[in-house]
Amino acid sequence: MKKFKLQSLALIAGSIMSINAIAAEPEYTFKLHHMLPPVSNAHTNILQPWADKVEAESNGRIKIDIYPAMQLGGKPPQLFDQVRKGVVDITWTVGGYTPGRFPKATVFELPFIPLNARITSMALQEYAEKEMQDELKDVHLLAMHTHFPGSLHSRDKDIKSLEDLKGLKVRAPNKMMADIFSQLGANTIFMPVPSMPSALSKGVIDVTTLPFEVVKPLKIEELAPHHTVFKGDHGFYTQFFIFAMNNDSYAKLPEDLKAVIDRNSGVNLAGFFGDAYDAYEIGANGDAVKRGNTFNSIEGAEFDRWKEKFAPITAQWLKEMNADGYDGQRLLDEAKDLIKKYENF
Repeated sequence: MKKFKLQSLALIAGSIMSINAIAAEPEYTFKLHHMLPPVSNAHTNILQPWADKVEAESNGRIKIDIYPAMQLGGKPPQLFDQVRKGVVDITWTVGGYTPGRFPKATVFELPFIPLNARITSMALQEYAEKEMQDELKDVHLLAMHTHFPGSLHSRDKDIKSLEDLKGLKVRAPNKMMADIFSQLGANTIFMPVPSMPSALSKGVIDVTTLPFEVVKPLKIEELAPHHTVFKGDHGFYTQFFIFAMNNDSYAKLPEDLKAVIDRNSGVNLAGFFGDAYDAYEIGANGDAVKRGNTFNSIEGAEFDRWKEKFAPITAQWLKEMNADGYDGQRLLDEAKDLIKKYENF
C-alpha cells in the first residue's frame, strides 16, 4: 500500500509539473500575420496546425499568435516588408503581390509549368534554397510553395475557348498572368485575393483566376457561376507563396529552439503545404455544384491551342531574364527538372 501511495504521489507530482509547464508563460511569443479569413484552407489546415506543432515541440516555450485577414493592419502587398522590418515576426504572403521583387521564382508562374501543389511546392522550395539566397536574404525562409493549379470563374459568360476572354475584364493574380490575358485581348486588372468578392459584385472584373480552395471561403461561386477548368498534362497556372520569419526573431532563439523551427521548415514543410492544397481542392467546388453552376473543361485540342498560344510568354520571360543578367534557360530547365524529380518522389 505504501508503495502504491508513493507511486501515486509521484504521478500526481508529475502531473502538476506538466500542468505548470503547460500553463507557464512562453519564453518567446511570435506574431504570424496573413491576409486570408480564419475559415480559409490556409489558416485552418496549414498555418494553425504548423503553429500548434511548433508550440508542442518546443514544450510551450514558443507561442505563436496568428492574426488572419490583415488584423494587424496594412494591405496584403505589405506583408513581406512587415516581416522584413520586424513589424511582425512571421508572415505568409503571395510573392506576386510585389512584382519584380522575386524574379527567379516567376519561372514557376509560367503557363503550363505546374503539376499538383505538392510536387510543384517541393520543387520550388529546393529551387529557392539553391537559387534565391540573394532575393530572400532579408528574411529567414520557412518555406515557399504554390497552390493547386487555378481555374477561371466568370460572372456572366461561359469560357470555353481562347476567344471567349476577348474584351473581358480579367483579374490577374500576377504579372505573368496579366501578360497572358493581354495576349487574348482581355483587359487585365491586378488585385489581391481579399478584394475579389467586391470587385465581382460591382462588375469591376468579369472573370477571376483562382483555385477552388479559395473560391469556397470567399463564396466566389455565388458571384461568378461559370467555371472553367484545365485538363491536360500540366496545370494552366499557379503562383508562389512565401512563408517567412523575421531574421532577428529567429536569431534570438537558443539553438534548441532554432532546431524546432528548422525541423518545421524546408522541403518537407513545402510538401505539407502542397498536400493541404491538393486535399482541399478535392470537393472544394461542392457549393458551386449544389448551386447548379456551369462547368466547362479546356482539354484535348483546345488545351493544345492554349499551350501554343502562350508559348511566346515563356520566350518573352527568357528574353527579359537574360536582359537582366540571369541565365533564363538554365533556371527554366532547373525548375522543370525539379518538378520531374518530385513527381517521382
